[in-house]
Amino acid sequence: MGFLDNAKDAAEATGEKIGRAVEDTKERISDGAEERKAEADVKKAEADRDAVKAKNEYKEGLRD
Repeated sequence: MGFLDNAKDAAEATGEKIGRAVEDTKERISDGAEERKAEADVKKAEADRDAVKAKNEYKEGLRD
């Protein structure tokens, strides 16, 4: 029975390791997606800021 118990323990450990690897991979993918979304949000905010600045400069030029 010792051999079967050892094989069972090894299989369980292998299964747990594979499960952790899958979870780590899913988390890395999710983190990457969140990072890309945050970068896109920053770029959009910067573009909005630049558009407002250009509009304000144009309006200021009309006042002169």
